[in-house]
Amino acid sequence: MSTIFVVDDEENIRLLIAQYLQKEGYNVVAFGSVEEMAERLETGYPDMLILDIMLPGQDGLQYCEQLREKSGIPVIFISARRKALDRVTGLEIGGDDYLSKPFSPRELIARVKSIFRRTKASPEQQQYLLAGNLKLLPADRRVLVNGAEINLSGKEYEVLALLTHYPRRTFNRQELLDRVWGYDYDGSERAVDDLIKRLRRKLKEGGSETNIETIWGYGYRLDGEVEKHIY
Repeated sequence: MSTIFVVDDEENIRLLIAQYLQKEGYNVVAFGSVEEMAERLETGYPDMLILDIMLPGQDGLQYCEQLREKSGIPVIFISARRKALDRVTGLEIGGDDYLSKPFSPRELIARVKSIFRRTKASPEQQQYLLAGNLKLLPADRRVLVNGAEINLSGKEYEVLALLTHYPRRTFNRQELLDRVWGYDYDGSERAVDDLIKRLRRKLKEGGSETNIETIWGYGYRLDGEVEKHIY
């Protein structure tokens, strides 16, 4: 059973979301603020976080930015603010989806299921990819360097997985936006550059021998060879 944390300062919204998610078989824990959730996180992260942007104390965008330094769990933003900039910012800092209030609980459930389908690979994908000392496990959506796990956000993982599955192929920024952010993404191509910068830093800090090469004026590709293995 997947566990989902819901953080929203409006009690009626927390209860409504929890009720619908529980009917779908999810284990749900609700909080009124990031600070209220902090103590519970000491025992481990949930499988997904549904996070309001406007919260008392630390807001959702600030918290997600910090979270991405530690964990790649899926994050769905919910907000009463309908500004396109909020949606773009939420996705660029590592959010996996964004819903404006008021929203249909059924739409939220559909988004939750879609993200879980995307992030939990099928048993047929029992292979791993080796690029130098970097090991990518598609079935578990994990990345290891010298056996130690590198914590990546959902989109960081998807970009790295795409580049690793097609080594030495150069992807332009628009291709990466379409494949990872989706065709309806209305932000700028800078989101790709910012993500690549974070991804490179995490790989370097983890000791990866493999890096992402910039093809100036065009896009990015993975340098080095990749071996595919079945386990």
